[in-house]
Amino acid sequence: MKSLIATLALCLGNLAFAQQTPTYLELNSPKSGVSCEADTEEREILLEKIEGETKIKIGSYQGKGCKFSTNKKLDLGKYSFTVSGLTIQKTSVEFEITPENQAKIIQNLELTEKTNDLNEVTVFGNQRQFMKVESDKTTISIKENGLLNSGTTLDAIKKLPGVVTSPAGGLTLNGKGVVVYIDGAPSNLAGTDLQNYLNSLPANAIEKVELIYDPGASYDANASGSIINIVTNGKRMKGVNASFNMNYNFNKYQKPSPQILLNGKENKLSWQTMLGVNYVEFENRNRNGQEFTFFNPPVVLEQRSFDHGTNRNLYWRTGLNYKLSEKSNLLFNYNMSLSNDRNDTNGSTTSNTIDFENKGISKSKADNHEFSFQYKTKLDTLGRTLDVTAYTNIFKRNPLNQSTSFENDNYTYNNGNIDFGLTNYYLKYDFSFPFEKYGFTINTGGKYNTTDVKNLGKYNFEAENESIFNSNNYESEIDFDYSEHNLAFYVEARKKYKKFNFTAGLRFENFDVTREASTIADKIEFNTSKFFPNASILYQATEQINISSSYSKKVSQPGYYTIDPNNNSNFNRYNTSVGNIALQPIYYDNYGFKISAFQYVNVGANYTIAKDDTQFLFSAEDGELVSNRTFASFDKIKTFSAYLSFPIPLDYFFKSKEEFGKRMNEIDKMNYIYANVGYVKTDIEGYDFTFENRGMVNFSFQSQVNLPWGITNNTNFFFLPKGNWEIYRIEKPIQQFDISFNKNFMDKKLKLGLHCFDVFNSNQVNATIEGRNLRTNFYEKQDSRVFRISLTYNFGNLKLQTENTNIDVEKANEGSKGL
Repeated sequence: MKSLIATLALCLGNLAFAQQTPTYLELNSPKSGVSCEADTEEREILLEKIEGETKIKIGSYQGKGCKFSTNKKLDLGKYSFTVSGLTIQKTSVEFEITPENQAKIIQNLELTEKTNDLNEVTVFGNQRQFMKVESDKTTISIKENGLLNSGTTLDAIKKLPGVVTSPAGGLTLNGKGVVVYIDGAPSNLAGTDLQNYLNSLPANAIEKVELIYDPGASYDANASGSIINIVTNGKRMKGVNASFNMNYNFNKYQKPSPQILLNGKENKLSWQTMLGVNYVEFENRNRNGQEFTFFNPPVVLEQRSFDHGTNRNLYWRTGLNYKLSEKSNLLFNYNMSLSNDRNDTNGSTTSNTIDFENKGISKSKADNHEFSFQYKTKLDTLGRTLDVTAYTNIFKRNPLNQSTSFENDNYTYNNGNIDFGLTNYYLKYDFSFPFEKYGFTINTGGKYNTTDVKNLGKYNFEAENESIFNSNNYESEIDFDYSEHNLAFYVEARKKYKKFNFTAGLRFENFDVTREASTIADKIEFNTSKFFPNASILYQATEQINISSSYSKKVSQPGYYTIDPNNNSNFNRYNTSVGNIALQPIYYDNYGFKISAFQYVNVGANYTIAKDDTQFLFSAEDGELVSNRTFASFDKIKTFSAYLSFPIPLDYFFKSKEEFGKRMNEIDKMNYIYANVGYVKTDIEGYDFTFENRGMVNFSFQSQVNLPWGITNNTNFFFLPKGNWEIYRIEKPIQQFDISFNKNFMDKKLKLGLHCFDVFNSNQVNATIEGRNLRTNFYEKQDSRVFRISLTYNFGNLKLQTENTNIDVEKANEGSKGL
């Protein structure tokens, strides 16, 4: 009720404010020697008020051509227009609003070609940047990098600066946990379901990826520490265009992935559709050395497994964008994915007295359907915007498992038939109310989300040897039901004062969660209502350097993957694997400090306190030789992380200053190395290590080198040395080196790429983890060395002007300089 009253008050105040007569502003800015009618180049226009030696931003705009006009409510005083562009030298013109000319201002400004002044440009160019660093996020272009855009989305994400995959398979960003968003909406999939989804989404369907380090009040509080927002292609070209893509991956196994993409624009309607198939055959080797410490002397088991799998995936992605008016867009997307997977496992457990072997078969079919509607509009010329998003996700999975012992062919183990279903509905709205006169913006909005998960597992353990694929006789069932209803409202204020930008927000979240399972007597219910504050300050030390600090409080509800007692993996008499239905929500206090410079340099530190944090571990009951794999809560985990990201401009060192300056506006012609160095130290309360807890430094490098004959070389190197990662001790370094060569033919209609991933076949995990009565040394090696031939052929007139029909309604645009 308080949120509704506040929103009504804001609306009434703004309606009254809107009654004032605005000033009509017109700017004519042709390039020197070019007529206004022939000048169609894109340019950025900045409107500022001049107060003494200080300039206060009023608004920033993007457009094509030399004519620009807008209506603004402006006080009397001095102002300036500043115009810049890809090949346009930044130029300003000042003017004054007086009582005589307050109704209409017309300014003329002649532009010149941009010079190669090093102080005016950045390493990665202006409009065609591989990377753009802002105070709250880093945006990575996927389509511009041949090493990233030829594989899957998961492949691309793992190669981004600051992203590290933990030994348990989860993703972290600069030492903090990650929530994955798709086009601004959180994905409700978790665990292997999320990984499979990202593996089914081709990277060439991605426009860019946003690494959001400290999400504010406008993002869900259920976001732990960081967000990776995957933005799919949103641009359409006039007419009808098509492209055919073929990624042929191979090592000892075949992994082809053909795809066809159609898109076009006719009048106000833009559309895109993508159809493709993934076929991936792979292997995975595991070895666990397990020491059961309850016994004296300890009993040691060695478990080995070899998995051979085949994943088949068919996907169809389609989108429509209807331009209702110059200020409003209506977008619709439908995405479908069908998979049919098989996994064959050969395992063994040995000790002085045990010699146990078993083999297993797992077959799984899954289908995923996503529907999204989005309405974007600019409400008026004051910059007020409304953004409404509706999203639905329907996901089903049906794994069948059978495991047979070689000791006695009359019995089988882990015969299971699981029916899993997830349905998610998500609706949110966002208002933005800028008060440009005061350099102040208020954003407000709300959302409602409901998620239902049902999972029925049917099992036979140590049953007569009968194929589970031809039988419906089961001895036991585990029925799991999960429902979550989440209602949220937020308000966030942004204010610019001289060189400072302030942001303060408050988000209200109500969670109504119910968990039921046939393995427990009573259902578990959570009904909590809490406020989650956030605040940040940014200081503009210079035009190119920002210093910022931030605080946010977040919550993470345990995902269904961590609490579901059903499990679809193969296990036997020496292993069990179940979810923990009693897990508590995790509460985070996140503190951050960051310096960003020249749109490509980052240096910062984070400190996070997580209460009731969840980790995946191995443990054993007293007197039993059975390894129990599950998720457990820890009282408090404190994580300190620091990071440094910076480019090394190779052209500046190996060419000349003049040549370096020529290439700076064309990312395709730049030679560079982008380096990222991170440090993570974790302290855990309520968990005893027998080994030293020390911090860990990790390194990653991405490079681009232009070779003769128009060949572009991209490389990626990642190195995680020995040390402690959360509750795991890394016994041997984890590393991977990838290399890629790409060349365009036929006026860029044909693109050919040759790639090799994990060139030295060195990406493997060797780690130690300690749990109750059990110390586990585990080893995992996937067939990560893969060769790829990628081919893309574009049909249609590629020289037609690209038109982005999306309307920019980012709330960070006004009064905060991107904070």
